[in-house]
Amino acid sequence: MSRLPAPIQNLIDEFSRLPGIGPKTAERLTFYLLKNSQDQLNQFADRVKNLQALITVCQNCQNYALKSPCEICSDPSRQKEIICIVSRPVDVVAIEKTGEYKGLYHILGGAINPIEGISPENLKIKQLENRLNSSIGQIKEIIVATNSDMEGETTALYLAKLFKPLNINITRLGRGLPVGADVEYADEVTLAYALKGRRQM
Repeated sequence: MSRLPAPIQNLIDEFSRLPGIGPKTAERLTFYLLKNSQDQLNQFADRVKNLQALITVCQNCQNYALKSPCEICSDPSRQKEIICIVSRPVDVVAIEKTGEYKGLYHILGGAINPIEGISPENLKIKQLENRLNSSIGQIKEIIVATNSDMEGETTALYLAKLFKPLNINITRLGRGLPVGADVEYADEVTLAYALKGRRQM
């Protein structure tokens, strides 16, 4: 079998490095791009090239945004007394799609996972502590919306123990989410039930 030209193989290799993209999918994406016009490829390349330059991290919630504070944190209609803690920015997107939650967020940047060397110090927990300590009396509830897998449960228990002395109501998403499921991939109805059925920790 003849080898692919280096530019094609190089792009396949780059796509293969993305999460969830295997060699076959990487090949399909590469050959799809080859069929596009040069203008379309230039637009695609510009969007990739400018991605980090145009995006910042919100100083309050640690979410990706165009400016800091982000659109959600600076929205006067949001319920400032509730903070929903999630692992990743994609979890915010999933919860927002339900239309059920009107509070604020805090993104941890992952979950506690000793096997992979991820400890509480590797997450945005200190920023959350500072945020809560500077808002004593204002925050009435923390919703822990980490995944219901081992890492998510470990993170939830750690946060519940850490923030218990603050006398803030700490809740966990209800079991509308199946065990082992990721918040990112749950449908809107399941997430809506999970938000409504959150429980005391």
